[in-house]
Amino acid sequence: MKARPYWLSRIEQAWRNRPIVWLQGVRRVGKTTLTQMLPDAVYLNCDLPSTSRRLEDPELFFRSVRQGTTVALDEVHRLADPSRVLKVAADAFRHIRIIATGSSTLAATGKFRDSLTGRKTVVHLLPVLWPECEGSFESPDLDHRLLQGGLPESLLALRKDDEFFAEWLDSFYARDIQELFGIRQRTGFLNLLRLILRQSGGLVDYSALARECDLSRPTVKAHLEAMSIACALRAVPAFHGGGRREIVRRPRVYGFDTGFVSFVRGWRSIRDDDRGILWEHLVLDVLCAVSQGHALRYWRDKSGREIDFVLVLDQTVHAVECKMNPDRFDPRSLRVFRQAYPNGHNYVVCPGVESPYDRRCGDLIVRVVGCRDLMSEIENLRGNNAPSPM
Repeated sequence: MKARPYWLSRIEQAWRNRPIVWLQGVRRVGKTTLTQMLPDAVYLNCDLPSTSRRLEDPELFFRSVRQGTTVALDEVHRLADPSRVLKVAADAFRHIRIIATGSSTLAATGKFRDSLTGRKTVVHLLPVLWPECEGSFESPDLDHRLLQGGLPESLLALRKDDEFFAEWLDSFYARDIQELFGIRQRTGFLNLLRLILRQSGGLVDYSALARECDLSRPTVKAHLEAMSIACALRAVPAFHGGGRREIVRRPRVYGFDTGFVSFVRGWRSIRDDDRGILWEHLVLDVLCAVSQGHALRYWRDKSGREIDFVLVLDQTVHAVECKMNPDRFDPRSLRVFRQAYPNGHNYVVCPGVESPYDRRCGDLIVRVVGCRDLMSEIENLRGNNAPSPM
């Protein structure tokens, strides 16, 4: 098992504020492996009937657990009344730390009669981050990460296995979408998911998606919401501050993993023209990890000028551009953006940048960084002290 110290530290930090950590993420992203890495944890697989019987009387079970013990409830939504189990633990047994896992947000599961407000912290486990590839995963080949994706099983494989991705899509529909949301249109749903992955990084057009998948516009919206709740896509809203020529409504939608993007596009290798948009996905992973998706936007005006990502922290607007080569960065869009929003840092994120450096582009100062240093600098801006994901 490959260590993921960044995420283990995130879990430890979460326990300082709440007794329950809700660890969410798509299936096979490594939730089970991560919980099994927690030292001296009592691990319970809630898919097993024996676990269900053991937790029929949660008070009796938790009384048998020593003080300071960590209890990991994997796939906790499989229990008959998971919110009752978690609420008993949080309210009556605060000397126990609980981590519960699921493939979606807690609220998506109809079995949860209580949202556990004030008792839980959510940690969204993402596919293996690029700094993790350069660290504990010892896989610093960028094209390999872009092609194989960040699910550990696929990332660690020597070559791309199309059966893995096809089986994952079928399992995702059957185990997550059908069970959680009751969606019965399997073909239409999977066609829409494949189309979203094929167009990953583009502006969403509900009417065009509906026509191409032979679905109604409301159905497309409902399906996309289900995919988002189940962590299979990321909708990045538009940033706007009142400018009349800014895009204000249409989000950019990204698939959750570059391996699936390359799979649905039929790529067997990474060409020079493919790297740019896939690198954007890896930078988005990093931004989602440090911001947990909050205050993360993109900016675009009606003339087509755009900023890849905008991060709003304490009313300061930070601009993030993704480039394979820093020498190809064109500052014209950033210059227009900064005329409207002058306060904030300007980042150009590139692979292979070992040490950050500042660069002058006319009247702008741009900081060129790699993903690891971007994580550190944003954590510092937020006032957090998270470790490097090595």
